[in-house]
Amino acid sequence: MSKEEIKKGNAYGADQITVLEGLDPVRKRPGMYIGSTSAAGLHHLIWEVVDNSIDEAMAGYATQIDVALLSDGMVSVTDNGRGIPVEKHKVTGVSALETVLTKLHAGGKFGDGGYKVSGGLHGVGVSVVNALSEYLRAEIYRDGKIWEQEYKIGKPQKPIKAIGVSKATGTKIIFKPDATIFTELEFNWGKILDRLRQQSYLTKGITISIADERKGHRLKKYKFHFEGGIKSYIKSLHRNKTVKNETILYIDKDINGSKVEVALQYNDEYNETVMTFANNIHNPEGGTHLIGFKTALTRTLNNYGRNKNIIKEKQENLTGEDVREGLTAIISVKLPDPQFEGQTKGKLGNAEMKGYVEQIFGEAFNTFLEEHPKEGEAIVGKCILSSQARLAARSARATILRKGALEGMTLPGKLADCSSRHPEECELYIVEGDSAGGSAKQGRNRKFQAILPLRGKILNVERARLDKMLANNEIKNLVIAMGTNIDEQFDLEKLRYHRIIIMTDADVDGAHIRTLLLTLFFRHFTQLITSGHVYIAQPPLYQLKKGTTIRYAYSDKEKEKIILELGGGVEEAIEIGEENEDGENVEIEVPEEETKTGKKKGQAEDAKKVSKINIQRYKGLGEMNPDQLWETTMNPESRIVKQVTVEDAAKADQIFDMLMGDNVAPRKNFIQTHATKVKNLDI
Repeated sequence: MSKEEIKKGNAYGADQITVLEGLDPVRKRPGMYIGSTSAAGLHHLIWEVVDNSIDEAMAGYATQIDVALLSDGMVSVTDNGRGIPVEKHKVTGVSALETVLTKLHAGGKFGDGGYKVSGGLHGVGVSVVNALSEYLRAEIYRDGKIWEQEYKIGKPQKPIKAIGVSKATGTKIIFKPDATIFTELEFNWGKILDRLRQQSYLTKGITISIADERKGHRLKKYKFHFEGGIKSYIKSLHRNKTVKNETILYIDKDINGSKVEVALQYNDEYNETVMTFANNIHNPEGGTHLIGFKTALTRTLNNYGRNKNIIKEKQENLTGEDVREGLTAIISVKLPDPQFEGQTKGKLGNAEMKGYVEQIFGEAFNTFLEEHPKEGEAIVGKCILSSQARLAARSARATILRKGALEGMTLPGKLADCSSRHPEECELYIVEGDSAGGSAKQGRNRKFQAILPLRGKILNVERARLDKMLANNEIKNLVIAMGTNIDEQFDLEKLRYHRIIIMTDADVDGAHIRTLLLTLFFRHFTQLITSGHVYIAQPPLYQLKKGTTIRYAYSDKEKEKIILELGGGVEEAIEIGEENEDGENVEIEVPEEETKTGKKKGQAEDAKKVSKINIQRYKGLGEMNPDQLWETTMNPESRIVKQVTVEDAAKADQIFDMLMGDNVAPRKNFIQTHATKVKNLDI
């Protein structure tokens, strides 16, 4: 952005605030504006205020953003930008600050002169935060003064007033989310930290600090500043990986009022991580900027490979799938009028960005390959290996499909299918071993529940290409059973069960099998997770029986609570309620206060009646009879299942790579760091 543009943008006053409509609908239907009233919506309030400060930074006016989690559920966000205008707005008749905070779609992002580039959520701005907060205070540092105004449930308590003098400029917003609106009021420190770290990478040169000052929490402070921007982001993502090109390709270029920024590096693995952003907003579904990037990437590597005779004359051209194996790339574009598809801004729709990214990245990547011939040769060589593996995988995949067709689409022999043919009501239980599979098959509802037992532990797909995966019988059976095919041939519409439920034993082996399956789904059936089709069953850990009363506990804490409810003591529960040598059938004696004769406890030893709580610790699903398995783990009316989601794909990629990849050192370090947090580990 030129100095002339910045100078012109300094004419940021009430005239640049455009009013479109009022604020009334927000409290009535908050989900329309922040997505939900759960934890995700709660954190969206912080993102909304921080995004306004990020917009000031992208416009060239702010260099520092400070976020603090305060006591009593308050949050403070401060920047050193220009400060929200405070003079009277000619349309609303109140100050520009009050207009911004009380009118939906009022801000400096709709007309000319406010912001060239901005993010924000649907343009609703900080007014939604104000509407959904029981208290909000705005402090504005502008025109040599400190201005203040307070709000309750979105309504100003008094007119804006100057409360002091200051040479500083900027905006400070302090707010407390409304407990009558949100179902969750506890802010997640890790989630906020990850989001602010990402924004720091995307806004090169800005400093973002965060402090946790909440009561009952250990005081924590972090500060992020990355001069390298997304180039530093690539380094972070490749911290524990072996790279193919030591030099990171980085390009940052303006074109027709927009900006294209790309960073790229290859690693020695089989998975791709490509993240796209428009005006600092993550676009998980990609869009036109991603299409332009992919087109230029494939074309440039094929041209380079042919020109250098690395790709031989008789060899096929590399496909998009070939050139993205082991790729880590970040595409960040900034444009004046972004057009997003869908309310969550998951996909960029501006047609011109395809050409901009294709042109700028294509030229830069070609120059990079010519200037770094050894690294260019290593990249193309890896892509050729990927191509050879793809052809082998195609053959293996074709064998699976051909087998299905020849056998009349016969499903795996071990699959006990359900009778319903409506995928939206069907669910597939993936169970560990034939023993659990037998109980599950007998206990299920045959109309809508299918059972697929797995034999042993499946292949660790983090260390295997597709051809090796499809040679594994357990994975092959799962692919055929789900009906979706795999990877680039994956078709979500062909999914035969809308709930895929992983049901394994509550021990170390069960946890390992669950991790292997989640790795498979994350790497090769990503849409199953993002579309909300993958679940984890929660079988009980204990059965507690007193007389004819049977209760189930899903945790040690719940077990102790049930013991108290059944008449046992806390100390007794903790001391005696551990497993015996066989891990089951622990009995706790519970003396009753009265006997049948009405005598009090202790009056006569022979009159004392003693009842017992029998505690059984379930080591495996196979220990339950079919009725118990149905009642506790499979009955939709009473079971507990956890839906698998991915909030941060880059972080999930790093965790899977660390836990399941070839590099031992990071995994060992992780285990040593977190070993003390593991309780009741069954070995």
